[in-house]
Amino acid sequence: MHHNSTNAEMTIRTRTFLLLLLLCAATSIHAQRWDNYRPDNRKVALDSTNMPIVLINTDGQMILRDERITARMKILYNEDGSVNYRDTVAHPNQTVHYDGYIALKYRGNSSFNSSDKKPYSIKLIETPLEEGGEKRKERLLGMGKDNDWAMLAPYSDRSMIRDVLAFTLAKPYFDYTPSARHCELILDGVYYGVYVLTERLTKGKNRLNLDDPGNSGDELTGGYLVQVDRDDEPHIYISKHHPESPWGEMSWNYIHYQYKHPEFEEMNYTQRRYLQNRIDAMENSLASANYKDESTGYRRYLDVTSFIDYELSTEFSHNVDGYRLSTNMFKWRDSKDARWKLAIWDINLGFGNADYYEGSATDTWVYKQNDIMAWQDDCLIPFWWDRLMKDDSYVAELKSRWTKYRMEFYSDSHVAAVVDSLYDVLTCMGAEQRNSKAWPRWGRYLWPNEYVSTSISDEFNYLRGWISDRLAYMDSQWFDLSGIGEVSAVHHAPTVWPQPARTGGVLHVSTDGPDHLQLFSTDGKVFVETSTEGEVCEMSLSGVSPGLYILHSKSGNLKIIVRP
Repeated sequence: MHHNSTNAEMTIRTRTFLLLLLLCAATSIHAQRWDNYRPDNRKVALDSTNMPIVLINTDGQMILRDERITARMKILYNEDGSVNYRDTVAHPNQTVHYDGYIALKYRGNSSFNSSDKKPYSIKLIETPLEEGGEKRKERLLGMGKDNDWAMLAPYSDRSMIRDVLAFTLAKPYFDYTPSARHCELILDGVYYGVYVLTERLTKGKNRLNLDDPGNSGDELTGGYLVQVDRDDEPHIYISKHHPESPWGEMSWNYIHYQYKHPEFEEMNYTQRRYLQNRIDAMENSLASANYKDESTGYRRYLDVTSFIDYELSTEFSHNVDGYRLSTNMFKWRDSKDARWKLAIWDINLGFGNADYYEGSATDTWVYKQNDIMAWQDDCLIPFWWDRLMKDDSYVAELKSRWTKYRMEFYSDSHVAAVVDSLYDVLTCMGAEQRNSKAWPRWGRYLWPNEYVSTSISDEFNYLRGWISDRLAYMDSQWFDLSGIGEVSAVHHAPTVWPQPARTGGVLHVSTDGPDHLQLFSTDGKVFVETSTEGEVCEMSLSGVSPGLYILHSKSGNLKIIVRP
């Protein structure tokens, strides 16, 4: 582990920052600024890139925090993997992936207040807001068709991959995990740097796919989405239970639920009461003396596997905001599944990137963080996580699930391959270098960095070392082969040829025994899947765009390069 700040310095910096945030809130110093927060260096040139190019034109308007403005957005993106050029006159074969109106505003809490580089909320619209702003749904950068998108602005996350890394690794296990793509942004002719265009965790056919609730019967039971978060919405639901700490119940502290779908104003009294009662039923079951009972306890009200998956993702990243902020709970109709489920979001302060509440530690548990925060923070971890971890049956399932993770998509080789591939995306055509020219921050403390890196390679070395230490600690506590049955024999890595392969061609794979092979992109999407008994098999690359892929087998993972 690397440390280059003392605990005293950490405490002073963090308290100073939090005081500044409170001062801003108290004096209503909000979001907008006449120059739309232009970067330090406004003369960075972008001619060509491997990333999609996003061009936004506000027509001289000031972007706001609380209200949307009409702007236009064009995305240049060649889906075949070829180079994207900004100059479409000199390079007329560029694909204009999107060209139309958007409803634009700033987004985020600490990600906005603590960052010079601002994140955005984008909604696609057919007509300007002044003419009604009719909703428009599109597939953007290969992601599911929708109209609601986020442009994350990695800033204190100097690697610029923490959210994308967490989403990529978690995607095979959750009912829904947002997809995300790195891109480069030009706003009103000025280069703003590397951003992450991301699906928002919302209702939608290609998102959570929640129904609109009705007024009675099964239709009343779903779907609903709430978020455990701050008390900063006009309407929230306050839990009847309080967080707990080693000193007992924190009766002056509350668990807050924000209404996300439907929003408070979109629900009638019957729907609100049903939703609140379902939250109460889950929490009451966990607070009861018989909460461990297999048939009458908490398992009736929450999807144990979903909660375990959330806990494993949160603990692996050691996300200092985990469990207590941006924690999304959703429920389908009872006819589909009556239990609460979870989805992950907002992991930019994970993976050793926080210098407070032991955020950079690799050998502690986030779910026990109330031991540290109890007297320092208004947003504490709900009591139910401590209760779950006191149920031997739940812990046994968690250990079995972690062991499964480690033998699949959280294996050392796969995690390393994903990290390496994201590094390549950022560096292979200079995107990170351009971002650093626009926002020169290497070697400077940015809240809440534990490690102040001096270059992109330095940051990735820190990140790789932190991940290695974290995996080793979690394995020492939770890796348990006894819960997953007989372990297969050790397999040697498959042999593949040709490398690089060609799009539309064939990838030959030779294994030393029966195997199940999956070729997937770095965001977890499976493109080719086949089983083999050990002979040489052929995997067709028809429809596989040029880029970096990962071949998953019983013996581990191999990086596969596909070229035009």
